[in-house]
Amino acid sequence: MPESGPSAATQTLQSRTLLAFIVGQIGLHGAMAGTRMAMPLQALREGYSAWTVGLLMALFAAAPVLLALPAGRLADRHGYHRPVRLAAALSGGGTLLALLATWLHGPLELVVLCVAACMSGGGANIGLIAIQRTAGRSAADSTMRMRIFSWLGLAPSLANLIGPVAAGLLIDWAGFSAAFGFMLLLPLASLGFARLVPHEAHPGQPAAARGGAAWDLWRTPGLQRLMLVNWLLSTCWDVHSFAVPILGHERGFSASTIGFVLGVFALAVSGVRLLIPMLAHRMNEVQVLRTAMLVTGVLFAAYPMLRSPWLMGACAVALGLALGSVQPMIMSTLHHLTPHDRHGEAIALRSMTINFSSSLMPLLFGVAGSAIGVGPLFWVVGAAVGAGNWVARPLDAQSLRT
Repeated sequence: MPESGPSAATQTLQSRTLLAFIVGQIGLHGAMAGTRMAMPLQALREGYSAWTVGLLMALFAAAPVLLALPAGRLADRHGYHRPVRLAAALSGGGTLLALLATWLHGPLELVVLCVAACMSGGGANIGLIAIQRTAGRSAADSTMRMRIFSWLGLAPSLANLIGPVAAGLLIDWAGFSAAFGFMLLLPLASLGFARLVPHEAHPGQPAAARGGAAWDLWRTPGLQRLMLVNWLLSTCWDVHSFAVPILGHERGFSASTIGFVLGVFALAVSGVRLLIPMLAHRMNEVQVLRTAMLVTGVLFAAYPMLRSPWLMGACAVALGLALGSVQPMIMSTLHHLTPHDRHGEAIALRSMTINFSSSLMPLLFGVAGSAIGVGPLFWVVGAAVGAGNWVARPLDAQSLRT
């Protein structure tokens, strides 16, 4: 009798595992996002300056940059469960410290909030690296890998909805203590669902433990090109988030209209990630990346010339479809390119690049926007990402090897 594909039991196990990955990331990222929203409000309520708020926000991003490589090595050495337990402990500890700070005052309160920001940001990133590494390795082929990363790509959107919205409602209804108390429950959900993830065979001693430096990965054929493509496309996200409110303000749009433009962009991102699993068998990762870069370059050229909020909304939808397709393709290609025993380190390098860029680029955008205006900023970045299409072309031969 011919084989008919995976058995019902295997499919159920895969579905449960994917659910565990998604809930695990929602729990850790949601706790971080909610805490990151509530902490600045608490600091402002206590009379701290805008500079202090900026410091707290920077610490959420600084910790992932510093902890990414050790987190990647930990995942390569121990698999999924130990890093996720550590991530939940750091995330839960950070929210617990934030809860403690609600009863403190003066310099001690600020110190506790700073430590809490580092722990919460670091915990979320350690969990993200472990989840993405294990999710990619659980796929049998590139088509399944694209599907898994598309579903997993919905987790940050849901986390950014659940965490801040819940925190905001609880702050208004019951105060900061209740908000941080709820955030403390989210990492526990990640721990609970982690039990659905099978324990992998001991992955063995990773290359880093045998004396290889993490930066040796840069010599992996195609990896430098992939990281450059990832950085260019990530910069487009940052430009859009930074520049659209300014463009809307210049055109006299209301806050709700600007929110509408950003909202339809987010909906388009989620929509394309729901669509990719159904079309993954027809997709080539590198072709999708190159198309996304060209489309983004064209849309960035048009964005500053649009005066109608409806046209800007339509452009935002198209941009969301293009940029929303990128992350599953980047992650699938990254797993193709890197050695099997160093997937965690490779994901860590990507995480460091994104977090460092997200911390630095808004400052550069502010300087550039003041010097040349927001419209030229769109054009410069759009030209760079469009021209960067040639960088991705040689990846086709590299990334599609099995």
